[in-house]
Amino acid sequence: MSLDRNALAFPDPEVAAILENVNSFGSGANDLEQARANFYAGVVIPAIKAAEPHVPPESEYSVRYHRIAVKGGEISVQCFIPTPTGQVNKTFPLLIYYHGGAWVFGGLEQDDPFLRALCVHVQMTIVNVDYRLAPEHPYPAAVNDSYTAIKWAVENASALSVDLSKGFIIGGLSAGGNLAAIMVHRAQSDPFFNGRKITGQFLQIPATCHPDAYPEKYKSELVSFDTVGDERLLAKSHMVAAYGMYRAPPADPECSPLLYPSHAGLPPTFLQVCGIDPLRDEGIIYERVLREDGVKTKIEIYPGVGHAFHAHAPETKSGKKFGQDVVLGFQWLLQGA
Repeated sequence: MSLDRNALAFPDPEVAAILENVNSFGSGANDLEQARANFYAGVVIPAIKAAEPHVPPESEYSVRYHRIAVKGGEISVQCFIPTPTGQVNKTFPLLIYYHGGAWVFGGLEQDDPFLRALCVHVQMTIVNVDYRLAPEHPYPAAVNDSYTAIKWAVENASALSVDLSKGFIIGGLSAGGNLAAIMVHRAQSDPFFNGRKITGQFLQIPATCHPDAYPEKYKSELVSFDTVGDERLLAKSHMVAAYGMYRAPPADPECSPLLYPSHAGLPPTFLQVCGIDPLRDEGIIYERVLREDGVKTKIEIYPGVGHAFHAHAPETKSGKKFGQDVVLGFQWLLQGA
């Protein structure tokens, strides 16, 4: 696939007009508490407001909260289960979902209305994972928490109205997409998943390689980290600060999944990538590498928009397409399950 990176980075005027009223949330490098407050106001609240109009009636799903023991503590998970009228004991596919926030920000709340709607529209049980955040809990806490949550969900499949044979998807956005990609790799060689194979991964604007570990063979193409970004959404400064707080070894594949020696045997993968996103080229290269290793892939690229723009501009043409592609992407993955 031939890509014109200049065209991808040319601003979408409809989205740009809306972003004129958005402020930068800061990187957290100097004042983490203030940056988290800014992230909540500037990212979490818009994400909630963008998804709220699409939340179905509460009669169509149930919500449960659970605490899960992890090494050194506990984490919370939020479970959404469809409750279609007149269909008692019906079972559903499973999605494990990880929120974004550069491993430093965010939590269950930011994706709550989005996942309520997704649960009903796609008819699948969703487990939303509140993995612990850096710098209080640096690498590998988020990775290990995320993996523990998957195993918990599998072990409690019956209570969650899940039938894994109908579909078993791991997904996430940004840092959550990074964790999802790592989870699928880690599960590949784990006998725990024998007979309950992961059937798909859903990677939204994912981080796939620490910039200090970019492979030489791709460096000429991995230019977006240094050349594009938006301080109001995501810029290089945010990622540099986040990696500093996360403290993961750059060349470790459980930080940089692009660096796994092979991706053969991974399940079908759907990716979303934004044109004015420092993580753009990592997502594009990751899809290509998976495809070259025989993985079935589908990628959607949104020119002229920044990282997670859809939270601020859901009613723009690009924002609507992003949302529609989410549903279509899950349907595509479930058709192959």
